[in-house]
Amino acid sequence: MSRWKAAAIHLSISAAIGLFVGILLFGVWYPPPYFHAAGADELVVLLVGVDVVLGPLLTLVVFKSGKKGMKFDLAVIAITQTCALVYGMSVVFRTRPVFLVAAIDRFVLVAANEIDPADLIAGSKPEFRSLSWFGPRTVSVKLPPISKERDDLMFSGLAGKDVDKFPKFYVEYTEGVADILKSAMPLDALKTPDPTTEKLLAEAVDGTKIARDRLVWVPIMVNKASLTMLLERDSGKPLNAVAIDPWPSVQHR
Repeated sequence: MSRWKAAAIHLSISAAIGLFVGILLFGVWYPPPYFHAAGADELVVLLVGVDVVLGPLLTLVVFKSGKKGMKFDLAVIAITQTCALVYGMSVVFRTRPVFLVAAIDRFVLVAANEIDPADLIAGSKPEFRSLSWFGPRTVSVKLPPISKERDDLMFSGLAGKDVDKFPKFYVEYTEGVADILKSAMPLDALKTPDPTTEKLLAEAVDGTKIARDRLVWVPIMVNKASLTMLLERDSGKPLNAVAIDPWPSVQHR
């Protein structure tokens, strides 16, 4: 067997694994449009670089039919490649979105590694005491009454750990709809500074199958970027998250 054929076989196996990983990331853990906003694209570039490129390339370099110790060399490459893939997948898994939290005037996409295990155990309901494996759960928050607990929460927020990171304050999404709708704005108030953004919004609106005047929006805060959530005006039902920065529109409200 030539080194080119060996590298091609290795590449086909790596590509199949890469395809499975892509389906898992795009279709399950980071559903669109959260993939880029959560920074998963950077991790995928690393994974693809190691799994699909580096492994087959090393096979091309070291392979020689009949070479003494060839099996050992290939085993080392396979083990190295597997370790890199497992490490990369563990990072992606720990940073996957697990809750989409309606927090008063915005949504916040919360990753698995942003919730302390002790806080998770204190979740207000059993379904809020576990981390989702199949995309983020949509919830609302209910602030505690004015008390020491609320003061502690305020100081925690100033330190960077706001109410959206505490499952004990989570409630069903419908219980917080009234608050989120108070802050929601009509589509006409959402700035689309260029034709690309305008087209993106038009496609998102068409995808809701709801008349434009029945739609409102609020910001979504994500690690790497901010998005816009389209809501049904009357029910507050989340319909579509759009990769449009909402903050220029919020500032000019």
